[in-house]
Amino acid sequence: MTLQTVADRVGVSRMTVSNAFSRPDQLSAALRDKILAAADELGYVGPDPAARALARGSSGAVGVLFTESIGTAFRDPVAAAFFGALAEGLSEHGVAITLLPESKAGQHVAARDVAMDAALVYACPPHASAVQWLVRRRLPLVYVDQEPPEGVSSVLLDEETGGRLAAEHVLALGHRRVALFTTNWLRGGNAWADDAATAGVGVVARGRVDGAYAALAAAGAEVSAYEAHDNDERYVPDAARELLAGDEPPTAVLCFSDLMAAAVIQAATERGLRVPEDLSVVGFDDSVLARTTEPPLTTVRQDFDAKGRLAADALLAAIDRVRAGQAAEPTQQRIPVELVVRESTGPAPR
Repeated sequence: MTLQTVADRVGVSRMTVSNAFSRPDQLSAALRDKILAAADELGYVGPDPAARALARGSSGAVGVLFTESIGTAFRDPVAAAFFGALAEGLSEHGVAITLLPESKAGQHVAARDVAMDAALVYACPPHASAVQWLVRRRLPLVYVDQEPPEGVSSVLLDEETGGRLAAEHVLALGHRRVALFTTNWLRGGNAWADDAATAGVGVVARGRVDGAYAALAAAGAEVSAYEAHDNDERYVPDAARELLAGDEPPTAVLCFSDLMAAAVIQAATERGLRVPEDLSVVGFDDSVLARTTEPPLTTVRQDFDAKGRLAADALLAAIDRVRAGQAAEPTQQRIPVELVVRESTGPAPR
């Protein structure tokens, strides 16, 4: 079944049939409806997508690169909320998302081989081979939750303010023995940081630690930091138990994420510590998890919808400039955060 088959049935040209699928604004509504009805009757589903993409020089899709497996992102409520907003923002303009695993599958390298008009790089190590392939392809790129290279657009949270707000909250409650619970994927496992001031790896972890540590140090607090290998259930529960295992555990823990904060609450319960009477816990993100822990989490809220839509806008703008033959105009967006106080924090124990 071909374009010509439908054209012969309706008595129009092949181009008119093609326009009914690809450029509906070129036809009257009545003629388009007639052509689509004939195509449906004949079992014709439209021009071949690969041929259409080749003809117009556009795939109609953007790639999204993850740090690890695609499944990991969908199990993470924070990533899932962000990607939902991103997909909505792109779909309104008829742009689809192609998910790109960072890892290689045999001879197939998604970042090298998949057709796309632009790509979003989400929290990936800058040295990752998939990132390098995207750069070498000269695709328009947008970085999210990581510092972009020169000339690339980015969407970041105000991480330092988030860390500072969390620290100021527990300081106001009288806490002076505070632990930072963060991530360091350069480590082979979980461990105490050599220096709390420099704990964490990457723009997100470092920003949150910097903001919190500056406020805590200025107040004369005793600050320690524990680093989990990654913000993942494979590492976080054991790390949370180790953080609280000493003879004098902290009276407050400021966590990289709500996932890590929930693990600290569980570890505290196992040890016989009450939250917040014996231990105050602050998360980060205000994901669904923050409202389902017991007690509900005090946390730093990020606007997932704003982050997703700003990333979509940046991708669409970059694609439009390429199509128009214009030079790139990278933008750097920084989204504000706010502290949400719930029941997981209280006055420091006497």
